[in-house]
Amino acid sequence: MNKFWVILSHTYLSKLKAKPFIISTIISLLFVVALANIQSIIDLFTDDEVDQIAVIDETNTLFVPLTTNVEAASNDLELVEFDGTVEEGKDAVINEEYNALLVITLNDKQLPEASYYANNISDTGDQILLEQQVQQLKVALATRYSGIDEKALMEINEPVTFQATALDETAKTEEELNQARGIVYVMLFVLYITVMSYGQLIMTDVANEKSSRVMELLVSSAPAVTHMFAKILGIALLGLTQVGSIIILGIILIKSKQDEYMGGIFEYLGFQDISPAVYVYAIIFFLLGYLVYATIAAMLGSLVSRVEDTGQMMLPLIFLIMIAFFIAMFGLEAPDSTIVKVTSFIPFFSPMIMFMRVGMLDIPTWEVMVSIGIIVLSILLFAYIGAKVYKGGVLLYGRSSSLKDFKKALALSKKDS
Repeated sequence: MNKFWVILSHTYLSKLKAKPFIISTIISLLFVVALANIQSIIDLFTDDEVDQIAVIDETNTLFVPLTTNVEAASNDLELVEFDGTVEEGKDAVINEEYNALLVITLNDKQLPEASYYANNISDTGDQILLEQQVQQLKVALATRYSGIDEKALMEINEPVTFQATALDETAKTEEELNQARGIVYVMLFVLYITVMSYGQLIMTDVANEKSSRVMELLVSSAPAVTHMFAKILGIALLGLTQVGSIIILGIILIKSKQDEYMGGIFEYLGFQDISPAVYVYAIIFFLLGYLVYATIAAMLGSLVSRVEDTGQMMLPLIFLIMIAFFIAMFGLEAPDSTIVKVTSFIPFFSPMIMFMRVGMLDIPTWEVMVSIGIIVLSILLFAYIGAKVYKGGVLLYGRSSSLKDFKKALALSKKDS
């Protein structure tokens, strides 16, 4: 058992001191700080100047109502009546006296039309706003000419009241579903990125030790199974250290700016009212998902002798994680669909998909327990097979990038025992 802790601590401390880990952790922490101050950063780069739009109103009647509508819709736009010709207005825009020129005319039906001139029309914000306001004026005039009562028309076009109510008392409301969807979406990304990153780290670490022949010394000093699980748990602690530091910093920033975070995107993502059980399940399924993929990654890593070959061996794991992620994304909109229910009990997919279901729905506890039980049994099965393959795979040298090498690794494992 002492050898297990020696290998675990060596794996953890060596990776903890490595420059890639330190740099990636610092970048992640800076990203969290930037995210916490995103509004201040946006304000820093936001131009507070009001865009001035020159308006030539050839109808002599629409400038005042258009100005009133624009002022009600935006504080960043100012309409200025221009007394010159269209060509003079274009020249004023070219000389940057105005941001754009709007020319309003009437067509044969006495309804407004508009032409918009700007040095650059790639920024469509002002253009879309003005188009919408001119459209409103057109509707108002067309309604008046046709003799239709404007109030009646507004009532006709007013959106219908449509309220969805769940009869099941345990079902979540639409507001609760939107909040759960936000927090689950964020956590799925975290689970996806961390499982993939640290699974790759385990595989490359094993391959790197084999390529340098360090593995032969390690295996001779400790059983291969001990070495495999010590490495898996050592890198797991490394991942928890990085993720934990990010979470702790996030909590500190949230508490320090709690008043600023009330409402807005913070409320939309559901961080304010989410159940503590969701966070507990997030930790449980994160650890279980890591162990499932880490055990397989260590097993596959033992089959390759060069770090360059790990990319091809990692492909099956990447595909499995991507499939789980895409099904979970689909499940955010249809958490009760059959494919989501079925895949939530498949060990490769359930860490993401069952967690998504837990966050989105009030599912029976026994379903969650069955899913967790299947994952645990699968981890034990993968660990048993992985230990056999790892035991022979660490002694398997030469170019290897095929899953056919399983048989060779198992044969070497039997000979070694």
